[in-house]
Amino acid sequence: MQEVVIYTTRICPYCVRAKMLLERKGVPYKDVSVENDMTLRQEIMRKSGQRTVPQIWIGATHVGGFDDLYALERAGRLDALLMSH
Repeated sequence: MQEVVIYTTRICPYCVRAKMLLERKGVPYKDVSVENDMTLRQEIMRKSGQRTVPQIWIGATHVGGFDDLYALERAGRLDALLMSH
């Protein structure tokens, strides 16, 4: 299974939803809080071009935010991405 990394803050409802979706599927993930860390916020902006959280990576693939993750799940493509090498 691909490593899943999700950049989050505690107060973000979309971060909570993304983590709940992954947990419901039994997918382990690395939760990186950017709440009080400007260096990490700058890192996700540099890597993704986005200022918002969550920002989710599956392996080397930048998925985007919760809406993007949910769209993959709804389309039946999330499991294949998680299992790809």
